[in-house]
Amino acid sequence: MSSKSVNSIGRESCSSVADPLFLLDANICIYILTGASDAAAKAVERRETGSVVTSSIAYAEVMHGIPETEIDAMHNAQRFFALVEPLPFDRMAASTYARLPFKRARFDRLIAAHAVSLGLILVTNNERDFADVAELKVENWTL
Repeated sequence: MSSKSVNSIGRESCSSVADPLFLLDANICIYILTGASDAAAKAVERRETGSVVTSSIAYAEVMHGIPETEIDAMHNAQRFFALVEPLPFDRMAASTYARLPFKRARFDRLIAAHAVSLGLILVTNNERDFADVAELKVENWTL
């Protein structure tokens, strides 16, 4: 994500702080941070501060993928996650995870459980990966 995009998200949405409505999957965070989806970045920019969050699981995925030598990318990610808060994966999310259809070694299951436990809409470009989670609401902001 360019520093211009990070700055415009902050400028356009600072007027109020809303309750969370949307939880970004790691792929959407990556698309925004790398500039791969202007549509997703603009969708975030249109939302009030606080209405778009992410999971600490997605945060870990994104931060793990940034090489330590990429200082600018790390700073952009830190600015982005200051605006799109990573929420802690708590006991309620863990209990929800225990009830979901199991898929081995899938962070997507944890992220789905987190969104369901909070009653949030998951924003992802991998709708098929979540199709078997009946109670999960999904949107794709890359289209």
